[in-house]
Amino acid sequence: MSDVAKHESGTTPAARRARILLYSDDRNVREKVRFAVGPRTHGREIDWVETATHAAVMGLLDAERFDLVILDGEAAKVGGMGICRQMKAEIYECPPVLLLVGRPGDAWLATWSEAEAAVSHPLDPFQVREAVDAFFAPADAEA
Repeated sequence: MSDVAKHESGTTPAARRARILLYSDDRNVREKVRFAVGPRTHGREIDWVETATHAAVMGLLDAERFDLVILDGEAAKVGGMGICRQMKAEIYECPPVLLLVGRPGDAWLATWSEAEAAVSHPLDPFQVREAVDAFFAPADAEA
């Protein structure tokens, strides 16, 4: 990145915050994911955007840019697997998706929905953190 670009944007790539969209109709699931991941990934601050509805997910994806989308496959009304499949079919340059599935045996459904990764309920904080970190390079490696 040129010095001009650094000056204009005000940040270097290493300082750019990670933007994660988190969807679940269950506030407790959203809280568990945020707690497991923490406020940073590889030294980059995370901007969490949470939603509990399918319409909000699609609206946010149309209006904003995200580095990762985490979808709860067990959400009521519209599950994360269906939303993921829709995203992959409808959104140009769709962000990667981490799917929260009901059990390890549901991993094939994550493949069907075209999610890049899956973690099963009950959510193990170490697995969730590891799965999220896998989508982000260390901040100093991006510079």
